Amino acid sequence: MYNEVLAKKSANTIRVLAAEAIQKAKSGHPGMPLGCADYAFTLWDKYLRHNPANPNWIGRDRFILSAGHGSMLIYSLLHLFNYGLKMEDLQNFRQWESLTPGHPEFGHTAGVDITTGPLGSGFASAVGMAIAKRHFAAKTGLDKAPFYNPKVFVISGDGCMMEGCSSEAASLAGHLKLDELVVFYDDNNISIEGNTSLAFSENVAARFEAFNWRIIRCENANDAAQCDAALAQAVVSDGRPTLIVGKTSIGYGAPNKQGKASSHGEPLGDDEIVALKQNLGYTEAPFTVAADVRAYCDERCAELEKAAADWDKEFQAFLDADADRAKVINSYLNKEVPANIEEELLKVAPLDKPVASRASSGTVLQKAAELVPALFGGAADLAPSTKTDIKGGGDFSAENPAGRNIHFGVRELGMALAGNGMALFGTAIPYTSTFFVFSDYMKPAIRLAALQKLHEIYVFTHDSFYVGEDGPTHEPIEQIAMLRTIPGLTVIRPAEAHEVAQAWACALKADGPVALLLTRQDLKPYSEEMAAKADVSKGAYVIDDEEDFDLVLVATGSEVNLALDAAKLLREEDVRVRVVSMPSQELFLQQDYDYQESVLPEDRPVVSIEAASTYGWNRFANFTIGLDHFGASAPYKVLAEKFGFTPEGIVNKIAGFFSCEDDDDDCSCGCGCSCGCEDHK
Repeated sequence: MYNEVLAKKSANTIRVLAAEAIQKAKSGHPGMPLGCADYAFTLWDKYLRHNPANPNWIGRDRFILSAGHGSMLIYSLLHLFNYGLKMEDLQNFRQWESLTPGHPEFGHTAGVDITTGPLGSGFASAVGMAIAKRHFAAKTGLDKAPFYNPKVFVISGDGCMMEGCSSEAASLAGHLKLDELVVFYDDNNISIEGNTSLAFSENVAARFEAFNWRIIRCENANDAAQCDAALAQAVVSDGRPTLIVGKTSIGYGAPNKQGKASSHGEPLGDDEIVALKQNLGYTEAPFTVAADVRAYCDERCAELEKAAADWDKEFQAFLDADADRAKVINSYLNKEVPANIEEELLKVAPLDKPVASRASSGTVLQKAAELVPALFGGAADLAPSTKTDIKGGGDFSAENPAGRNIHFGVRELGMALAGNGMALFGTAIPYTSTFFVFSDYMKPAIRLAALQKLHEIYVFTHDSFYVGEDGPTHEPIEQIAMLRTIPGLTVIRPAEAHEVAQAWACALKADGPVALLLTRQDLKPYSEEMAAKADVSKGAYVIDDEEDFDLVLVATGSEVNLALDAAKLLREEDVRVRVVSMPSQELFLQQDYDYQESVLPEDRPVVSIEAASTYGWNRFANFTIGLDHFGASAPYKVLAEKFGFTPEGIVNKIAGFFSCEDDDDDCSCGCGCSCGCEDHK
């Protein structure tokens, strides 16, 4: 039962624990936990539906600390509410292998629903969580169940509001009327450099009103009663997402640092912690929770666990009442993918004529969507070009949350961060899509997806200079190297329709994020003989071979057919050639040494061919053919000729490289080798 006196004492306990842990670590951000303690404890104690006995309870509300630098706020809450964080864990804040890293990490600390750190990212991902929740409820009938209406609570700060991704996401959330969202804006007017007036003078509330959000003002969010009143209003929907503008004082309670930038990102100091405790009337020893606070929180935990158990009974009755509905719900909760998914997708791959891989992907997507209910997503205003509409799936909207096609608008970063939230909610395998060159706008979100090992799929089309007339601004050159440098991200660039089907199968069965890179131009399908050799799951495989081969050509995507044609010309010159398709470097590097050696023997020269930066190919090749400069505006066949991406051009580059006897570092021919002979000038 709620007790105002003990709630205030609990909030002060959060303040002291946060300050002490940060002081012991000699680093951290005490200002926000001290300023937001009253709101956060009121939320967790009285309004947040959660179950300390089961942090992954499906009936829970989600809590996102978008201002992740204030991580001691959530760690203190997790400790008080018995999520398994011990006092020793708080004392090990920011230390090696501790459960209390500098920013909250999903999958590392029980009770943390998302990895936050980059400001605004948590806010934007919250929008994805709300989308996934609403879609799941609509597809399963849970939207009609009175017991199912989880909310997404966010604590954000001035930095989140300044970041552009929050505006992208807030605009989309208002358009979609995602009333599951309740965002607390910690309006304390302080950033690292000083008062926010140095760089930030907009009316945030007016901006969010324009985004179609409800605004609730909490004039003193260091008053638990005012926080209580704001939350009581916020949890009753008016059909719009809610922004609580809470005026707080950063570093609240620290008499010499309250309201100052010096409390934001550095320890308070031993003397100031003594002053803080005296000011708050806190008499406990360091890293100690008062007995009455401990008992109060324990009692609340027991109430929460009982409420969750009662909820579970209602949910089970809901499942028992309709076996078919229960099966659908389980398909979402388990994100079920048929064991024979590759076989089924290969059946629909278009093989009768040359087809762009974006088009064959679009065909395969229809079958994948039929077989995997959890699969849904959309594009950043490019679905007609990226071929990512699920036909007959309907458009996701405020009026039709069961729709499977999300119109993210021209909001690439907001889209990608929302995709992370969709994956984190736990009932979706989301896909997001745009032209490959615009992956630059999405990179921070892709990195966070990889860091959290989220199962989501990126569909990137127009994957090379073959975009043609649109010119260098739209022709991705260095982006593929960028993606390949992200740990945990699998990049697949299929060569034609068989590989596209296999790539989608790999993506659907993956245990982390996958990027599919697809062409605008048509690609010739493999012959039946070659198709029998295709194995995208291995990352690379021999597609065409000769005994006692002299040379290996390894290529990806649209350049595999180019390598096959170049091999024919080389064979006319009595050069024995092996051709290898390498749709995924990451998957290939996961294979054992014997397999890798069987495909790319160390005792044979290897030439790589890819219409992109050659960066990274030296791991596999002696000579790299690529594009280490920006493209140009012209029909793609003209560009192929000018850049040497024709069979004859490839053969000439190879012949030039292997005909060199000298090793002169002065060569400026741009061929990829270091010689300076006349043949290369």
